[in-house]
Amino acid sequence: MGEPKRIPLGVLAVLFLVISTSSLQLLTASDDAIFYESFDEAFDGRWILSDKAEYNGVWKHAKSEGHEDYGLLVSEKARKYAIVKELDGPVSLKDESVVLQFETRLQNGLECGGAYIKYLRPQEAGWKPKEFDNDSPYSIMFGPDKCGATNKVHFIFKHKNPKSGEYVEHHLKFPPSVPSDKLSHVYTAILKPDNELRILIDGEEKKKANFLSSEDFEPSLIPPKTIPDPEDKKPEDWDEREKIPDPNAVKPDDWDEDAPLEIIDDEAEKPEGWLDDEPEEVDDPEATKPEDWDDEEDGEWEAPKVTNPKCETAPGCGEWKRPMKKNPAYKGKWHAPLIENPAYKGIWKPQDIPNPDYFELKKPDFEPIAAIGIEIWTMQDGILFDNILIAKDDKIAASYRETTWKPKFLVEKEKQKEEDSATESSGLASIQKKVFDLLYKIADIPFLSPYKLKIHDLIQKGESQPNLTVGILVAVVVIVLSIFLRLVFGGKKTPARVVKPTNTPATETSTSQGDDGENEENKEDETSKAPRRRVKRDN
Repeated sequence: MGEPKRIPLGVLAVLFLVISTSSLQLLTASDDAIFYESFDEAFDGRWILSDKAEYNGVWKHAKSEGHEDYGLLVSEKARKYAIVKELDGPVSLKDESVVLQFETRLQNGLECGGAYIKYLRPQEAGWKPKEFDNDSPYSIMFGPDKCGATNKVHFIFKHKNPKSGEYVEHHLKFPPSVPSDKLSHVYTAILKPDNELRILIDGEEKKKANFLSSEDFEPSLIPPKTIPDPEDKKPEDWDEREKIPDPNAVKPDDWDEDAPLEIIDDEAEKPEGWLDDEPEEVDDPEATKPEDWDDEEDGEWEAPKVTNPKCETAPGCGEWKRPMKKNPAYKGKWHAPLIENPAYKGIWKPQDIPNPDYFELKKPDFEPIAAIGIEIWTMQDGILFDNILIAKDDKIAASYRETTWKPKFLVEKEKQKEEDSATESSGLASIQKKVFDLLYKIADIPFLSPYKLKIHDLIQKGESQPNLTVGILVAVVVIVLSIFLRLVFGGKKTPARVVKPTNTPATETSTSQGDDGENEENKEDETSKAPRRRVKRDN
């Protein structure tokens, strides 16, 4: 064996510096994290389950699929779940930056359900951990929710109106969508003291908003200064019609409202060669009465009708009638033309008055966070919560993403690529099998029997070399078309020439009917399969 290679001192120094920096960053992050839950240990005794009967979903301490990392698992479908964890002390959201972050993995996808977290107010607001439910007062609700038309990463905050004293929910407008895969994703909300909100998914900023902006939250945190006067009523003589029928307009004397849209074309002439005495359909001369036909039970048998062959070369058969044409005198119902309305006052709206509920704020008066609760209803199981973090700095949250989320995500993403590749290969093989099965059926068509062995040889070559599938398919199609065209045109007698009338309308009519007609072989096929006709007898 050769002498082991020595690592240069400079490289060792760099590696030591990187490791030391990472360790220091993690240590700092750990020290500055206000709250962190990794679920490495069982949640029993630390998290409190709601005793409410409706929340009968079973939480489990379980590993994330494909990892040794544990999380809090939604284990059953179509259930309500509620669990809460009290913090060591309330977290203020007013004067410093606060970062809310957690991971979710929708291991079975998410068609209808929530995977969000509620950041609860202190219990003095009127709730108890054992009675935690949908009505428990929260300061912020954050996380993915998807069902029907809903597909969003919620950010909702409740704020006390200083005028009315009521708590109002303010919803983030145009929130980002929920990732539609089964991988681990990390959701981050950064609240800054300058009223800025940033929403990140997997560390990438998806939304930036301002808590005081009416463009970002609905309803707006700060009410409008003025509102429409609820007591103001539209005057009875207020005319909102911008245009009106001209009251001075008179219907012209020659305006005939009863004139029809179409009239008979008196200038039309019957095409030369029209067969007045020939019906358009005649009894099928080749049809025979079925042997099992019973005149007493089935009635008098009549041959099925077919197109009169004499009509095929003529411009038409039967009684000729003049066609209809557009009536030049047609004008329809008369209406007076519209003119500008001299009494028009515009679209009425109540006048604005000062809003009695208006107030000004320099920043939201957030209620503190005293507990973290997960209260959801979902049709899906397999939802895994992990690495719930509350921190003071987004750099701390970023360090946790790098060390707790990203390694798992990269492994899952690589595995997903392999599965997608295998699925594509399997799908291609399935398509190829269907193609070859179809080709075998084509080879069994009677008129291809002389070429059956040749087609089978091509198919078997394709099965042994799947990359030739397209070429084999094309080859078989060419063979089938060649044989078909040879049968259709190769042995067919030249039809007798039909001298068409010189009259232009008649020629056009004959040509048109010839284009719409079918060849004789198709006619024979159809007539041979014509259903029997029964004549109903009167009782």
